[in-house]
Amino acid sequence: MSTKEKKSHEELGSGASDKKGIARFFENIFRKSNAIGYVVAMLPPAITYVICITLALTPGYIFLTETYAMVANSNILVQGLSMSLAFVMSYGAYTITLIFIVPFFNWLYPLKMKPFKGSWISLETLPWYYHNALTQLVRYTVLDFWQATPIIILFYRMMGMKIGKNCVINTTNISDPGLITLEDYVTIGGSATIFAHYAQAGYLVIAPTVIKRGATVGLKASIFGDTVIGEKVLVAPHEVVLPKSRLDIEKRRTTKNSDTLGK
Repeated sequence: MSTKEKKSHEELGSGASDKKGIARFFENIFRKSNAIGYVVAMLPPAITYVICITLALTPGYIFLTETYAMVANSNILVQGLSMSLAFVMSYGAYTITLIFIVPFFNWLYPLKMKPFKGSWISLETLPWYYHNALTQLVRYTVLDFWQATPIIILFYRMMGMKIGKNCVINTTNISDPGLITLEDYVTIGGSATIFAHYAQAGYLVIAPTVIKRGATVGLKASIFGDTVIGEKVLVAPHEVVLPKSRLDIEKRRTTKNSDTLGK
């Protein structure tokens, strides 16, 4: 282990920041009190959650109140049918509005997520927390309804994911979209999981994930950060692609043929 790596591990273990000036001061406070660090990290996305959900619900609320005003004097059957339809339409308005509002607040945040390796409680992880918190807000509320549609591709593009032409995304199990690249004609199978990060030996690594032209990620496969899936590579269903993997179609064919001959 090099001196630099040893120093890094010692700092991570002791919780001391290697920054200078005011950045070192604040980072040391966060690390000495994990509770304070967690609250500070979660405060911006929590406030943004409230704002985004409020704005997304507003069109539906207006539609509901206007509908009720029109049918208030009607018989109960007309009221029931009208208000039920209004609720459905309001929820539809909420899903679409949220899908567009969240990327705007992600863009508005001044700190942008970048590749990083270090302590979970670091200033560099704040934009990572924020970016993923907003992504998960949409994922766990409305995004499942839009799998394998142009809407889900539009959302991830607005969140910073680089997506080529004629791609299919049939999953919402995606984190760190701002550091993920899908080249042309990529297919992501149902319930596949794609990250641009991983945890190792007590620290966090944020690193890009690239899936090249014509590759296919099978059903429920998992791809970690710092991986490159080569052109036309097939990641089998339930396969796990570990960090730092570089998958090449020719090497995979050779390995497969060797395994076949060995049997």
